[in-house]
Amino acid sequence: MKSHTRVAVIGGGVVGCSVLYHLTKLGWTDCLLIERSELTSGSTWHAAGGFHTLNADTNMATLQGYTIRLYRELEEITGQSCGLHHVGGVTLAGTRDRMDYLIAEHAKHKYMGLDTRIVGPEEIRELSPITNTDGVIGGLYDPLDGHLDPSGTTHAYAKAARMAGAEIMLRNPVTALNPQTDGSWEVVTEQGSVIAEHVVNAAGLWAREVGALADVYFPLHPMEHQYLITEETPEVYERHSELPHVMDPEGESYLRQEGRGICIGFYEQQCDPWAVDGTPLDFGHELLNYNLERIGDSLEFAFKRFPVLERAGIKTIINGPFTFAPDGNPLFGPVLGLKNFWSACAVMAGFSQGGGVGLTLAEWMVEGEPSRDVQAMDVARFGNWITPGYTRAKVEENYQRRFSVSYPNEELPAARPHNTTPAYPIWKHHRAVFGAGYGMEAVNYFAPEGEPLHETPSFRRSNAFPIVGEECRAVREAAGINEIHNFGKYRVTGPGAREWLDRLMAGRIPKPGRLSLTPMLSPKGRLIGDLTVSCLSEEEFQLTGSFGIQAIHMRWFETHVPEDESVAIENISTRSIGFHIAGPKARDILAAAAHQDITDMRFLDLRHVDIGTTRAFVQRVSYTGDLGYEIYVPAEEQIALYNALDEAGSPLGMKPFGMRAMMSLRLEKGFGSWGREFRPDYMPCETGMDRFIAWKKNIDFIGRTEAEREKADGPKRKLCTFIVEADPTDMQQGDVWGDEPIFHDGEVVGFVTSGGFAHYSRKSVAIGFLPVELIEKGPEVTIEILGEMRKATLYTRDLVHPDGERMGG
Repeated sequence: MKSHTRVAVIGGGVVGCSVLYHLTKLGWTDCLLIERSELTSGSTWHAAGGFHTLNADTNMATLQGYTIRLYRELEEITGQSCGLHHVGGVTLAGTRDRMDYLIAEHAKHKYMGLDTRIVGPEEIRELSPITNTDGVIGGLYDPLDGHLDPSGTTHAYAKAARMAGAEIMLRNPVTALNPQTDGSWEVVTEQGSVIAEHVVNAAGLWAREVGALADVYFPLHPMEHQYLITEETPEVYERHSELPHVMDPEGESYLRQEGRGICIGFYEQQCDPWAVDGTPLDFGHELLNYNLERIGDSLEFAFKRFPVLERAGIKTIINGPFTFAPDGNPLFGPVLGLKNFWSACAVMAGFSQGGGVGLTLAEWMVEGEPSRDVQAMDVARFGNWITPGYTRAKVEENYQRRFSVSYPNEELPAARPHNTTPAYPIWKHHRAVFGAGYGMEAVNYFAPEGEPLHETPSFRRSNAFPIVGEECRAVREAAGINEIHNFGKYRVTGPGAREWLDRLMAGRIPKPGRLSLTPMLSPKGRLIGDLTVSCLSEEEFQLTGSFGIQAIHMRWFETHVPEDESVAIENISTRSIGFHIAGPKARDILAAAAHQDITDMRFLDLRHVDIGTTRAFVQRVSYTGDLGYEIYVPAEEQIALYNALDEAGSPLGMKPFGMRAMMSLRLEKGFGSWGREFRPDYMPCETGMDRFIAWKKNIDFIGRTEAEREKADGPKRKLCTFIVEADPTDMQQGDVWGDEPIFHDGEVVGFVTSGGFAHYSRKSVAIGFLPVELIEKGPEVTIEILGEMRKATLYTRDLVHPDGERMGG
């Protein structure tokens, strides 16, 4: 066994072999894959082998498209057949909501360049004569869908990697992982040890066990999954062409041709987690005992949808395990807290996603960052708050919902509430309807008496629509109060704090008593953070950013903290919490509650203020675009702070409001949102974040060279805000959510990043990208919303307080 390697990839399934191949493709050929048994052991060998591009996440859909197109390349490189069957596939819709979902996905595909189409029942029968379309409204057809040979494909990846210089060791379990002082790892196996500069956990079913060797918990869990293969069937083998895939969400099934018979699999509600206490080390090429009772209801539905199944005998029943993360997306990227330790696991759709995962991880390792936004798949999207119990509950929920409609406003119930603040009982008393993110409960809106304590999932306007409108009017006309616990917050201290922040942030670092807004850039100039920097003193700062990417940001911060200990950074996101008050009476409320005079606080000022019995840290800033303040105290003082603010605010008409209202209010000022307008896919000039960059500061901040290149060349597109033609009273109408295509003269010219209904101004608003040359003409465009072409007008003045007097005066 060799003594040293640049990369040790642990796991020889399709994902591990893909990572190995892509590392060699990008120039790292000194790589070693270590497999405990044989290639494909675990989940790969018994997979049904289907692939598709349909995915609600546009970046994941792009990676899936890359994966599917890669197979021909692998065959050409290696001469190894992947057993490709590009037969196309249709996803059925039996409900209006399902059809809305498919229409919305088809609209996304128009600007992504994917050649899908909406089909009706008659065309579905033409494509798949064995499908009974009773009750089917329509479907989405994708010509790229198909299936392959799992073993042949895995071996093609492996052969291509070997041809480029990589090595593969089989029948060699890893028994220990020992970190070295230089950042490398001693990988101990049954056949000896190797020093690896980097380690990749691609161990699939054994990813938890490999993680434990490095003292890391990977939030994934295996689930049992069953599919059936029928005997030869005349309706299949007498056709002149192969049947397409048919996904039937109402029946929780997928169907395709298998030789001269049929393969049908199920994502049943009566699902079973597997290996709760750990994957057996002697498991490999075995199957699990099948359980047809578990899929009885789904099978009965399938007999009606595909009547041929009643006449076809069952030849084979496959029941095998494969792994899910809590949200169903892969877990890949650098592992927080460990140097040179990488994840490539929980890729439950390995033959749809494995190529894209391998490419992206290889880019990250070789080039320093991936070529697209992968935060929805980043292993660090789950922080240290996650537990095996939470993981298992969400994995079961995700498995059961594999074919469920993904509504943009839906909040899923499993494993909730998990984390709450002291104010949680107060909000419950006020009839809060909660959402959750990063394990933390947050108020979406407050249901009046007589209204249900849940929001109806919909692509159109929900039962919350008029309620959110009332909350928005309360803020704009008097004052509102909500929590600020769902921000990521970090304390930066030390004699080197200012210098460190000046290099890390592209914007200006403020003087004591002031705050500033700044983008944080990657080396390639992409947006990786949209932060507020608050200067409490020359050696103490608070950073405020997105709550859901705390671990991602902490990983970045820790990677760049100087070794001389002149800077210390700690995550205080759930330790420093409080409230945000906003509206024309906010100053009066704070003045009534505070023991010091606060009326002289300017926009972007901050100071310590005594409020009730608390000592609070107050900033004059508000995401509502109104007069407002963020007020922070230690978590244990939150209730005392609330009581003081409530006592002062109630006589002045202050009302609680939730995140639905917050996101509506920000639209009236055209404020962007992290993850929608600002994300690692985008650069600062095209998003308007360049106005916060301190171009004149004499610091070579991270990403400066690429940001200056974008500025010099000029962006090809820019974010714009539109008013969309809409009826404010029509509850069946849809507003944009994000990813809708924008048309001009019948051609797709851009896409929506986010939007919705701005209740106070009673306008439907969309934010999205347009080419610069079109923006200069100020065109009227159309936006496709649920299949309807709606006129949209570019506007440049804020819908409320365009002079900025209320927010900044």
